[in-house]
Amino acid sequence: MTAQDRIREIIDENDVVLFMKGTREMPQCGFSSRVAGVLNYMGVAYRDVNVLSDENLRQGIKDFSDWPTIPQLYVKGEFVGGCDIVTEMVLSGELDQLFDKDGVTFDKAAAEKIREANA
Repeated sequence: MTAQDRIREIIDENDVVLFMKGTREMPQCGFSSRVAGVLNYMGVAYRDVNVLSDENLRQGIKDFSDWPTIPQLYVKGEFVGGCDIVTEMVLSGELDQLFDKDGVTFDKAAAEKIREANA
């Protein structure tokens, strides 16, 4: 199975996937930590994929999305973005709207607290 096939399988089998450096419990970079922290705080069920454990996967996800950086968030098979885009979406409420549209369960009060803390 190629890295591309493996990535497609992971994305197809999980509603929310975060390709990151490290794991949700132990992120290995600040950007991955920020996105995982937001998802964890909002109570989103997601699959974390540690790209540092496999160089083919690390490069493969960049090629798959045509996006040069990690982390990368996917929701219902669609690429959402990296740290900056996810941060902007949380603060604007767009991520809430995306989760609502796609039937992803999350803590709306927690999302609001993030926005209040960053206002």
